[in-house]
Amino acid sequence: MTVQMDYRESTDRAGMGRMTVRELRDTFVIDSLFRPGELGLSYLEIERAVVGSAMPTDAPLLLPTHKELASRFFCERREVGVINIGGPGSVTLDGERFDLSRHDSLYVGRGVEIVSFASDEAEQPAKFYFVSYPAHASHPSKRVRRDEARIIAAGDAHTANRRVIRQSIRPGIVETCQLVMGFTELEAGNVWNTMPPHTHRRRSEIYMYFDAAPGRVMHLMGDPSEPRAVFMDDGEAVFSPSWSIHSGVGTANYSFVWSMGGENLEFDDMDVLAVSDLGPGA
Repeated sequence: MTVQMDYRESTDRAGMGRMTVRELRDTFVIDSLFRPGELGLSYLEIERAVVGSAMPTDAPLLLPTHKELASRFFCERREVGVINIGGPGSVTLDGERFDLSRHDSLYVGRGVEIVSFASDEAEQPAKFYFVSYPAHASHPSKRVRRDEARIIAAGDAHTANRRVIRQSIRPGIVETCQLVMGFTELEAGNVWNTMPPHTHRRRSEIYMYFDAAPGRVMHLMGDPSEPRAVFMDDGEAVFSPSWSIHSGVGTANYSFVWSMGGENLEFDDMDVLAVSDLGPGA
């Protein structure tokens, strides 16, 4: 089966400001994830990232390479982070099987030739979400269980953003070239994420919202002085330029996978903004 690669370009601050809501969504939102029995791929101009999903049912799904990568196999010069948000399944790397329960993560190092995704049960398929960046070195592949991630409790009920951050693919747990990845779960009754927002010019970030249905999430992005909003449905991803904020508010609590790639791996390397910095001001 041939898997098409969706190619996504970005824009500058002025270009984003001129976009209609439809153009904003068509440019930055990836809405083709988690189709039963299919593997999907999107190539992002930003950081040369690849965002994809695999939802195997009756048969395993292989991760293919593409002419855009100019490589003999997908991971010839790339690393990949995988998080399962569905039923139990497995990822096999050059014959070595890694079982992944819901919320488990897997780092796939540069040089792995064959990557295969499978579900334990077709009626309750796994939903593998993955992000890939170019890699300059080979590091060992490693599975990180949900409870093996670094867990951080953040936020306050007073500001409706109490949440648990699970950093699974990060320094101290997994050695990578530029990929850091994990997921955040908002507690019941809390709806804001990453507020006040921040930017980090040295790396870009991708969010994938899940456990949101039947609600929706309004994702905020763009220049802090001219923020834009796009509505996100369950199982959709959105990428942001390095100069853009990335934050959101839902109609109920939800979860999201975040991933970053760029010049460094430091979580604290960010330019924190105040709520008063948003918009043109009085």
